[in-house]
Amino acid sequence: MLCSALRRSLAQPARRFTMRAVEGFTGSIGNTPLIYLKTLSEQTGSSIFGKAEFQNPGGSIKDRAAIGIVLDAEQKGLIKPGGTIVEGTAGNTGIGLAHVCRSKGYRCVIFMPDTQSQEKIDLLRMLGAEVYPVPAVPYENPKNYNHQAKEYAQKLDNAIWTDQFDNTANTYAHYITTGPEIWEQTEGKVDGFICSTGTGGTLAGVGKCLKEKSNGKSQIWLADPPGSVLYTYISSGGKLVERTGSSITEGIGQGRVTANLGTFINELDGALYVPDEQSIAMLYQLLDTEGLYVGASTALNVVAAVELARKLGKGSRVVTVLCDGAYRYQSRLFSKKWLQSKGLFDAIPEHLRKYVVLD
Repeated sequence: MLCSALRRSLAQPARRFTMRAVEGFTGSIGNTPLIYLKTLSEQTGSSIFGKAEFQNPGGSIKDRAAIGIVLDAEQKGLIKPGGTIVEGTAGNTGIGLAHVCRSKGYRCVIFMPDTQSQEKIDLLRMLGAEVYPVPAVPYENPKNYNHQAKEYAQKLDNAIWTDQFDNTANTYAHYITTGPEIWEQTEGKVDGFICSTGTGGTLAGVGKCLKEKSNGKSQIWLADPPGSVLYTYISSGGKLVERTGSSITEGIGQGRVTANLGTFINELDGALYVPDEQSIAMLYQLLDTEGLYVGASTALNVVAAVELARKLGKGSRVVTVLCDGAYRYQSRLFSKKWLQSKGLFDAIPEHLRKYVVLD
């Protein structure tokens, strides 16, 4: 006989799966769960949800941009079988592209800032990508990793530079997948959506979808880390200042308005600034209270979602993105020595320091 607690558990609605098998790696991208963050929701009196993009087959939300951009290039006849796909990326888009290239038979070449974690670089190479770490310099510098990727692709036959920052196929991928999924999973009840931006594709695509479906009622906000200019740009009504400072978060924050973000930036309802101290504390809190092992950009998103929920008031329903898992950054984020070098160890509540297990 089943005990009553187990019987009740089995009686709960099961997570839905597709009714048929999917085709390969690319067919398994998307349709990720929407997770109710119980502790934070109870603390705020709101309902806070995280879209579990770390459950994509390549491990991050960037799988969506990768397949969207490649499919768009194929449909336009820009790439043919056996061709080369080149990108400038801080990591996760490159990982998604490397997976997609392996599944479709393309050669993959990645240029990336040399500030990125070794875990990301190693994984890209394990997936068969050619990786060229280059000095991290501003976009205006001709040696910026994006420009180097573009120049490399231009020298090859049957090759494309995917241009994730300014190729709006990125935004469209989120407009037709991530946004509708969130709308369906919340049963059309989204008071606010907030996330950080690198390319701007997620925020613009999801934001456009939710604005349309809610008839403008859903508020869409941007979350920004140190070293980015977007919070100031939005808060000042469009004043672009010089980029200064840096953040422990990888792949988010910007020194300019990308073409992807530019498709939606005038429709944003606001922006929030999140210091690294709050992001690192939330990273450990999510592990401790929700069992979620996530990266710093995800933690930043959740900090922002909590703040937005408080702004919107009790009873509000706020969604954010859980971009990827912490395993791509664990040698840094769980290292006492590294955290101390960044002045962040003391930002972790004392009762959560037990998770700092690396020297």
